[in-house]
Amino acid sequence: MTYILGLNAYHGDSSACLIRNGEILAAAEEERFKRVKHYAGFPSDAIAYCLAEVNIPLKDVEYVAINSDPTANRWNKIKYALTHRLDIDLIKNRLRTSKRRRSISDEFENYFGHEEVRFKLHRVEHHLAHLSSAFHVSPYQKAVVVSVDGLGDFASAAWGIGDNGAIRMDGKVLFPHSLGLFYQALTKFLGFQHYGDEYKVMGLAPYGKPDFIDKMRQTVLLQNDGTFRLNLDYFWHHRESVEYKWVNGVPVPGRLFSDNLGDFLGLKPRRENEKLTQQHMNLARSIQVMYEEAFFHLLNALHGRYGTDSLCLAGGCAMNSVANGKIARNTPFKKIYIQSAAGDAGGAIGAAYTVWHQLKNGKRNYVMDHAYLGPHSSNAEIKELISVEEKRLNSQGCHVQYIEDEEDLCRRVANHIAEGKVIGWFQGRMEWGPRALGNRSILGDPRRKDMKDILNIKIKRRESFRPFAPSILRERVLDWFEEDDEVPFMMKVFQIREGKRAEIPAVTHTDGSGRLQTVYQHTNPRYYQLIRIFEELTGVPILLNTSFNENEPVVCMPKEALECFLRTNMDMLVLENWCVERSQ
Repeated sequence: MTYILGLNAYHGDSSACLIRNGEILAAAEEERFKRVKHYAGFPSDAIAYCLAEVNIPLKDVEYVAINSDPTANRWNKIKYALTHRLDIDLIKNRLRTSKRRRSISDEFENYFGHEEVRFKLHRVEHHLAHLSSAFHVSPYQKAVVVSVDGLGDFASAAWGIGDNGAIRMDGKVLFPHSLGLFYQALTKFLGFQHYGDEYKVMGLAPYGKPDFIDKMRQTVLLQNDGTFRLNLDYFWHHRESVEYKWVNGVPVPGRLFSDNLGDFLGLKPRRENEKLTQQHMNLARSIQVMYEEAFFHLLNALHGRYGTDSLCLAGGCAMNSVANGKIARNTPFKKIYIQSAAGDAGGAIGAAYTVWHQLKNGKRNYVMDHAYLGPHSSNAEIKELISVEEKRLNSQGCHVQYIEDEEDLCRRVANHIAEGKVIGWFQGRMEWGPRALGNRSILGDPRRKDMKDILNIKIKRRESFRPFAPSILRERVLDWFEEDDEVPFMMKVFQIREGKRAEIPAVTHTDGSGRLQTVYQHTNPRYYQLIRIFEELTGVPILLNTSFNENEPVVCMPKEALECFLRTNMDMLVLENWCVERSQ
């Protein structure tokens, strides 16, 4: 019995996973426990959860694998340092980060010093971990594997071929050239200052026109071999100290673009709370179009090189669901797999699987077809919580009921959704990755034109241009969308059929698209049943689904769900079989 603990540490979205003989048993991001978005540091609580979930002591773990290897690309680093006049603070910051990543054994001593430790520590190059995180849990025996992100171990992209248990990495794009840093720099230029705000640019892009695309093409330079380079005149990360705060808190990226960029674009950098103009929307659209051009340019070159129609994607840029939804139309790839935590959190899984296949010669016996790998709670635990919070619930006029029969529960909730009510839906194991996929979700009626405004007023309080997602029964996808595909992790955006858009305005973006989640009876029977009953009532096999949170990490445990319910104007909270409903 081989247990391997995989980690993403000292980077945004720190995380841990535990695999046994090649099967994932538990996985979670540290932010869900620390309640700090994109928490960066050592994932002590996620590790403790994984061990507790499987009920093993730390001494049973044979390997700890981390998705960073400071020795990777060493000669490229030395060459770059010798040929460029680097800012001394930049070098010091890199060395400090490297030192922290070398002290993993000390961290275990700090947090788990009372336990016996036998594991061997294994470091996995950042992009190899990304490639493994996609391929080794995919349904394909052979596939092109691609990782694209900001930066990791001195590289921003890597690719190769996955064949059974082996991955051959054939090429990379090295620092300072990076599609991820391009997108992040322009995201900050648009006034979205927080780590992970790139999705806001994606949401804003459909409201604009690509009027800046010629400028973008002078910023990202496509190469004949399918790769890309940045015009470094417009960026800052390669020549000055860009202060990233990674340790024990919210990741805070520094400034990434140079003063030249605003002059080049003829547009001043937007301040964080400044009103968005049409120019900003046009720039957002141009950023997305440029990313897609570079992305498809690389994918087309790789298909020509390998001639394989299956593709596995990972890295932070693999979270660009708009581009992902266009791959089949813009490249020869026909089968695309992206796991639910494609960004750096997923590197924990990739590090663990790299060790499983390289050091243990392990077999492939697991496909990640669902993301339900996190903590869960029993009805008995929820009953105790409700008892403790009885006075607060009564003070808000809440009625509490236990509904044992699952179909009765789903029918009641489906009726409430059809009446326009907003439901907090908590059941089963928490999702792995950033998307709410029917276990930690807020649900609404996709047919209501005003549902987006209702959600933003009652709970989310977020930018009006950001869309909400449709969860749809898998067998109904082709009836409602222009493409038919497996999208269990909400990682692709497809066009909604023109004749159907008016029926589901709350989940139809301004360009007629929707970031769908396909729901399966065998992976989430309760959520599937809820949508099926809603279809019986309304004729629509879709629910509006957004993450169960309010400007915080997605809720993890029942107490956080109840706290979110009580401080917002949600109409109903479902905690497993317990229903908490506000009086009308």
